[in-house]
Amino acid sequence: MCGLTGIVSVKNKKNTDNHFHIKALNDMAAVIRDHGFTACRNSNISFENSYLGGTPHLDAFYQKIRALKQDTAFAEIFKNKDIRNELVNLGAQLSGIIDTEAKLLSVHAGHLHAGEVDVISKHIEELKDIAWCLDKEVLENVRKVRELFTDTADTDGNPPPSSAVNVFRKVNAVLNSIDRLEVRGRDSAGISLMFVLSREAVETFKQRLENANLFKQFESRTGKDVLGNMSISVNNTSMTFVYKTAAEIGSLGDNVAFLRRQIRHDVLLQILITFPYKYHTVLSHTRWASVGAITEPNCHPVDNKTVGAEPVADRQSPIIHVCLNGDIDNYLELKEAYERDGGMIPKEITTDTKIIPLQIEKYIRQGNSVEEAFRLAMNDFRGSHAISMHTDLAPGKLFLAQKGSGQAVFVGIAENHYMPASEVYGFIEETSSYLKAEGEKIIEGRNGKTQGQIFILNQDSQGGLDGIRAMFYDGTPIALSEKDIRRTEITSRDIDRQTFPHYFLKEISESPVSVERTIQNRWKVKPDHDQHYAITLDEKVVPESLRKALTQGSIRQIFFVGQGTAGVAAQACADILTYYMNDP
Repeated sequence: MCGLTGIVSVKNKKNTDNHFHIKALNDMAAVIRDHGFTACRNSNISFENSYLGGTPHLDAFYQKIRALKQDTAFAEIFKNKDIRNELVNLGAQLSGIIDTEAKLLSVHAGHLHAGEVDVISKHIEELKDIAWCLDKEVLENVRKVRELFTDTADTDGNPPPSSAVNVFRKVNAVLNSIDRLEVRGRDSAGISLMFVLSREAVETFKQRLENANLFKQFESRTGKDVLGNMSISVNNTSMTFVYKTAAEIGSLGDNVAFLRRQIRHDVLLQILITFPYKYHTVLSHTRWASVGAITEPNCHPVDNKTVGAEPVADRQSPIIHVCLNGDIDNYLELKEAYERDGGMIPKEITTDTKIIPLQIEKYIRQGNSVEEAFRLAMNDFRGSHAISMHTDLAPGKLFLAQKGSGQAVFVGIAENHYMPASEVYGFIEETSSYLKAEGEKIIEGRNGKTQGQIFILNQDSQGGLDGIRAMFYDGTPIALSEKDIRRTEITSRDIDRQTFPHYFLKEISESPVSVERTIQNRWKVKPDHDQHYAITLDEKVVPESLRKALTQGSIRQIFFVGQGTAGVAAQACADILTYYMNDP
């Protein structure tokens, strides 16, 4: 039960004006404030059309707030303390409106029509999503990105270049994703940051390290047989920084906190991100070990480095970093075949993931393109799996593959980037739109039945479907269209662990609120007596046809079905109904 995620920006997207004006946001908030419960009730205007400004106004305001996460606007907020303070004040104003309206709803719900309660409740929840987005997805992430910069970086008086801010903004998005995916596994986590620079930028970077007496540290972190924490992979103008951690015992959030500290205190990375780059991709993974010990060498991503393998003539070994969910069932067979040919996997590495980049490189050496080598290698692996890869042989691309059941690959499609993840909640902070790999699907392919799907995400594109190439494992192309893009209604507010140490405690703590929401619109004050209440279940809850069937005795048996705690609740409901229906 592992989680993988990554991010790749698109380069050819047409520029849009992401600048914003605080006054415009404050004006929109004022409309919301001026159309609260009391105003609508006193003016006798429709809650449906006008409450909190109405649905179109709330939607437009939400889009304005979400736009603050785009590169230009985010960098502007990052660099300007006055803007941050204005947004904090706006957030406080929204929180005040939410508190006021929620209390008014609680007081008056019993006197309102069910439809009015639904509208008011829905609009309050929409405003909560907006306030959450501003507070957590914008301002909180600005703070997190600022904390990724080293202590010596003056992020207020002399802020880093916008390109560096955007690098760490994307790194932060991936770390947030891994933090949420840790619910599926947490004994290790790793992240790979790949940069492709111009030759001039590389030489200038190395000279700067020389001048700062850091070049020896740089050399000591490169060329290792085992990809470990703080490793740097170098190939011509490509550099990949890797951070890893492994721990059998710990708490949710420990691994990501460790990775954040490593990035913050890595002086070499802090220097590198100030240089212009041609391509930049991020790959990350959280693991619950199924094959191989819980150790840093086994932590994903893993690379294609081995000991004793014959070097490729006239060039350095390519950088291939891979993450795996699931298992490679024929790993030992493939490992033995590889080592018979002269290569040797370092003894510290016992994870089956290691064979993946080696099989890919084998096909590359045979003269295949990176895309074809990736496809051929996927066909060598038995078992259910989800695999991600980036390599300097295909800069600016992320490769994804999924086959069988038990694993998943989603591709979040944001305005200016793609964010693949193994669960929907891995990308919902960035986008609600996504594609899903159908790895269980079997079709008639080029040479008979085929299964497994491959997605290749390309930075050299305009984004959307334009930058995604898809195929089955036999190479049969998949024609993607707008109808393949799905959308999720959940937000990060729905699933965020917040300050709770684990999700179970969060669910227990939220139970009273859940119960209150469930019964909120199920009772009304009787018109003839303010102290008497009546249970009201409208047509949506209990249709008239069902009411008649119950009262006329047409229904003789009712079955309650549930599993786990729902099964306990089902049994309780069955016992209650049996008791009262047997009452003479």
